[in-house]
Amino acid sequence: MRTAAIFLTFSAALFAAAESPLADRVGDTGFVQLQVESFASLPPREQVVAYWLTQAAIAIDPINYDQNSPWGLRQKRLIESVLRHPRGVDPRVLGKVTDFAKLFWANRGNHNETTAQKFLPGFTYEELKAAVQPAQRAEVEALRQSLFDAGFEPTITAKSPRGGRDILESSANNFYSGVSLADLKGFTERYPLNSRLVKEPSGKLVEQVWRAGTPDGKVPAGRYAAYLRKANEYLERARAAAEPGQAAAIAALIRYYQTGEFNDWLAFDAAWVKTNPRVDFINGFIEVYRDARAAKGTSQAFVSVTDEKMNALMLKLAANAQYFEDHAPWAAQYKKQGVQPPLAKACETIVETGDFHVTTVGDNLPNENQIREKYGSKSFLLTGSSRVLRQANGDGPLEEFAASPEEIAIVKKYGEEASDLMTALHEIIGHGSGKLSPRLSGGAEPYLKEYFSTLEEARADLMALWNVSDPRLRQLGLVSSPDVARAMYYNAVRTVITQLFRNPHGDTLEEDHQRNRQLIVNYIMDRTHAIRKVERNGKTYLALEDPAKFKEGAGMLLSELMRIKAEGDYAGIKALVDRYGVRFDPKLRDQVVARYAKLDIPSYWAGINADLTAKFDAAGRVTAVAVSYPRDYVKQQLGYAAMYGVE
Repeated sequence: MRTAAIFLTFSAALFAAAESPLADRVGDTGFVQLQVESFASLPPREQVVAYWLTQAAIAIDPINYDQNSPWGLRQKRLIESVLRHPRGVDPRVLGKVTDFAKLFWANRGNHNETTAQKFLPGFTYEELKAAVQPAQRAEVEALRQSLFDAGFEPTITAKSPRGGRDILESSANNFYSGVSLADLKGFTERYPLNSRLVKEPSGKLVEQVWRAGTPDGKVPAGRYAAYLRKANEYLERARAAAEPGQAAAIAALIRYYQTGEFNDWLAFDAAWVKTNPRVDFINGFIEVYRDARAAKGTSQAFVSVTDEKMNALMLKLAANAQYFEDHAPWAAQYKKQGVQPPLAKACETIVETGDFHVTTVGDNLPNENQIREKYGSKSFLLTGSSRVLRQANGDGPLEEFAASPEEIAIVKKYGEEASDLMTALHEIIGHGSGKLSPRLSGGAEPYLKEYFSTLEEARADLMALWNVSDPRLRQLGLVSSPDVARAMYYNAVRTVITQLFRNPHGDTLEEDHQRNRQLIVNYIMDRTHAIRKVERNGKTYLALEDPAKFKEGAGMLLSELMRIKAEGDYAGIKALVDRYGVRFDPKLRDQVVARYAKLDIPSYWAGINADLTAKFDAAGRVTAVAVSYPRDYVKQQLGYAAMYGVE
């Protein structure tokens, strides 16, 4: 489970740099350059591991485009062909195609990854047809509706479609073909995490498994075989250079990509979670946010280097995981004993691909409950992402949307500390906490369906909001002042208004992190009156009136969410999320959008990865690895596509 950035704003002077991380901008999307300062301190062997793991991360990147839309890969290849062959293209049109390509890559398709809503190109059908090679004009026609019709497949994931429509049929993603929820009654999937489910003309449901197949042919190749085989080639090179524990984990991942079997995925989880190398990674079909049914995992990867300067925070929290479990506000039967402290680390990412974005500032994995309970989990605080987002945002949004001068002063002083602690508590104490009812074998996800991810993100956020004022944090030296808690509360309250500007259309939230934040604040405002809506000079603010009542409300909701998860109470979570987390006032959203427009700050963010370049000897062995920061998103993405020899 991941923590998405909530775009808190603090003094940029704290992160002064010679060059702004904002390297490019297209409309309301900013492109920031990720840096990995810790890479230079790695010994040569670990740099080699990082290089091959990075190549494996790039290898699986195309998969996510196909998962997000049945048209995604074809659209990608068509748009990229214009940029690879620009000669003769009208410069004005080429500029429009370039801008669209940047947004397309940033979102892994033409649906915004935050709002789930479709966006259209700035060029016309006729302009695109004139820009491509003659042999590709038929493809432009074939993709016309998917590219230019706003009403065609408008939402990538529709968890609350209007008119009671089916959530699978209303979603534009490519996890299902011709399948409705009703079709799944009585059907048991063998590969729920890593397959596309297709309804044949006869009415039979078929799983198209995502796997490479085994070299001996005993397990046949499946969907995405070409990408997974390429990834396995690089993973094998990484395995050969890795230390024994990590090598065993990589070998297990290779096996999983060959077979697609869930038991092989669990074997990878178990081997991976027991390692703690400085160069770490994730690579797989992992998060289920994009599936309205919360079953299918999107392809994603990152490669990271431990940020030793920030690691003390994570390690201290992890060592006290049982304390926070014991002091959670839920019933005793849901409290876990013998908590396996999560393996926690602060790190900088070298590369992020697939359904992994720069706005993710924390991650806790694996997601599989049976592995968490037996072996624990790993928590990542992604300091590189947090750093560049803070630098790029500045103080403008805080000063515009804070309800009082006191809020501005406290957040400027303690906001950075509160943000890092929020992420750490969310990932380390939040996601790994709690115990399920024995009757829920395998976890609560099948019971909670489209509401599971919202619940789990809210539960993790609430564990941070509940624990931030605990005296133990002061004793551990992790909180410098009681005002850190107040800063965290201020940020949580204010975000419910500021996140609206990333939803320029409609009146519903689809993204789980946004739903979770709105659920928390609206619930607390309704049940405790700790928060008050304020109208001043034609502007709306949310004012934190009573921090003690805010914590009381957070504890009430946290206790109820743990009960719902533990018992698999679908009706309970549906009632809460539908009441507090889904709908918003479009008039307030329009006001927020107008206020943000004056700040001239991007609404969305995309990351430009670091580039690793290797030197090879005559035998094909890597002899040296260099890191660089390209600040050129187009060149980097076309380079990634060239891995598969497109011309």
